[in-house]
Amino acid sequence: MEYVVALIVLAALVAVTVSVPLRRRGEAGRREEARLQELQAAKEAKYREIRDAELDHRMGKLSRDDWRQVDRELRGEAIEILRELDRLEGRSPEEDDRREAGAVARPEDEPQRPRV
Repeated sequence: MEYVVALIVLAALVAVTVSVPLRRRGEAGRREEARLQELQAAKEAKYREIRDAELDHRMGKLSRDDWRQVDRELRGEAIEILRELDRLEGRSPEEDDRREAGAVARPEDEPQRPRV
């Protein structure tokens, strides 16, 4: 009987010892996933802000100089968000450079006005 109790206690200790690191990795993974979701939402919000500023400029609510300043700031913030996303997702700096060039490229000139 003592042998059975000792085996049960030993099995419980082994189970606890093995499961603690596994639970910790799960918690870290959940935190990282939550951070990725936050950054994805921030990226989409920043893109929306960039589009809104461009629309405000087209509609005459922002002067060209004001629009360029706002656009530059917003794109800089977007690049920081993209870099953090890349870091968390394990992307390389070369991929980051290509992504920045395509996703948040600086406009050459002011946006074209919509045709009425």
